[in-house]
Amino acid sequence: MAQAGEPATTRGTAVRMVSVVSADQRTGKLVRSVVVTKRREAPGGTARGAAPVAAQQARPAEAQPAAAIADAVERAAAEHSLPPALIHSVIKVESNYNAAAVSPKGAQGLMQLIPATARRFGVADAFDPAENIQGGAKYLRYLLDLYRGDYPLALAAYNAGEGAVAKYGTVPPYPETQNYLKSVARELRESAPPAVEKPQPPAAPVAPKPDETTHVRAVVGEDGALRYVSQ
Repeated sequence: MAQAGEPATTRGTAVRMVSVVSADQRTGKLVRSVVVTKRREAPGGTARGAAPVAAQQARPAEAQPAAAIADAVERAAAEHSLPPALIHSVIKVESNYNAAAVSPKGAQGLMQLIPATARRFGVADAFDPAENIQGGAKYLRYLLDLYRGDYPLALAAYNAGEGAVAKYGTVPPYPETQNYLKSVARELRESAPPAVEKPQPPAAPVAPKPDETTHVRAVVGEDGALRYVSQ
């Protein structure tokens, strides 16, 4: 078991001390030893061959990755004027929320961006969920603008490429693309909130008809008092 100590700097040299606990082969007792490594420090205080301190620190583990992905979807949807449900549906069909997914054709990450598309839309790390979602949402927005809001054409181009849509002038007749559109549509339906019936206003009271059994009429007595009489 190794325990890393804090790096120190001495006369342009970064010194890192590692305390190692191991069993002595002769006695079997635990022995602690200290290993010291040195690296020349580059101008500015960063050791050559070593990443800056901020880069050396491991990324904090996501306590709730699903919540982090949901937040990234909301931000991308707001930035690119897309329904969050559309982005979620594409992620579900493309990768089933697997940020490390790689397809046989080399598509990467949550929304399965091929490297050329990732570069085209400014994604440096396709396996970073937030970056990948931003790139995928930006591409969807571009396609919707290109096809003037036609969702089937935009999704077909996302799946099969803009060239395939241009070749056929419509959704390409590829079984994979046809099924892709059906799958995204199904996810959109299932993610839609259940319809809530609006409460109906109470019906207005209906005045009794003259020919009904019970009739009520107003009668003024000799004393001037007003009374209602059933007939």
